[in-house]
Amino acid sequence: MREARLQLQDHSIESLRARFAEQGIEPWRAEQVAGWLYGRGIGDPAQWSDLPAALRERFAAEWEWHALDWDLVQRSADGTVKGRLRARDGALVESVLIPEGARTTLCISTQVGCPLACSFCATGALGFTRNLTVAEIVDQVCRMREQLVPGQRLTNVVYMGMGEPLLNLPAVLESARLLLHPKGFALGPRKVTVSTAGVVPKIATLLASVPVNLAVSLHAATDAVRDELVPLNRRFPLAALMGALRSLETVTARRPVFFEYTLIQGVNDAPEDARRLARLLRGLPSKLNVIPMNAHEDSPHRPPSEAVLTRFAGDLVRLGFTVTVRRPRGADIDAACGQLAGRGAQPAVASRV
Repeated sequence: MREARLQLQDHSIESLRARFAEQGIEPWRAEQVAGWLYGRGIGDPAQWSDLPAALRERFAAEWEWHALDWDLVQRSADGTVKGRLRARDGALVESVLIPEGARTTLCISTQVGCPLACSFCATGALGFTRNLTVAEIVDQVCRMREQLVPGQRLTNVVYMGMGEPLLNLPAVLESARLLLHPKGFALGPRKVTVSTAGVVPKIATLLASVPVNLAVSLHAATDAVRDELVPLNRRFPLAALMGALRSLETVTARRPVFFEYTLIQGVNDAPEDARRLARLLRGLPSKLNVIPMNAHEDSPHRPPSEAVLTRFAGDLVRLGFTVTVRRPRGADIDAACGQLAGRGAQPAVASRV
């Protein structure tokens, strides 16, 4: 039986240097390899022209440089692109490119499915299969860059796709190091955001390890409501979550917490909910993303009316908060926030790759 080949994308550049040294390869070759694979987006070692021919042949024989294959590409009427990618074991992973003016954001996944079972999220209805490897996280970035059109470039990456990133923290950290490294994808620290539903014991480790933005999927300002929407709250209730956030020295006005609040009709959209939310966050450097719930067949919940959405966001602004209303993008291809579930329905524009 053929021995499994090593995976280049499973290693940050620092880790790859150490691995090369173990194999008798000059450690500084890691920067060269990363420059080709991540900087230039060229995955074929035969084209890595500044490496010796013998070393290129060795890489081709001993190493893998992709972890995912294309399964389906879907394009929304609003320009959003959803990629469905297939891992070596057949697991399906979804990633979403969201263009908005000069900015193009990529939303990537960290798990196959999700164990948290949030009641408004289609991914949670899938259940949990497994964590993604570092290579499977990183290759989403490599593969989805292939869908950029001329003149478009990837500017932001958010860990907000399928899964709970902090339940796969080692792989998230290693992948983030590649996103930030000057010889990797060379994204600025403010261009990378990791979201969590509130895995309290791992938040400080994340922020101490990589200089990324922190986003917290809050969705409610009381434990009673949040217990129903985000079952993880029963393990880490709001007092524990907010206490942990307030204790972080890394949370400052220059590095605030981004709170995501999915607005759901009749559940968390009343004027009193806005006032409770303001009291909960008062004094903590923060920015609020209010997201009208994106309906799907696996949830009984529905989005609020436009009037309620406008009033809720306006109440928070008047209470002194910085608020962004995140409008649905890619809903016609099940690519909007909370809709990622690997659905096979064919959209109006779809192409197999």
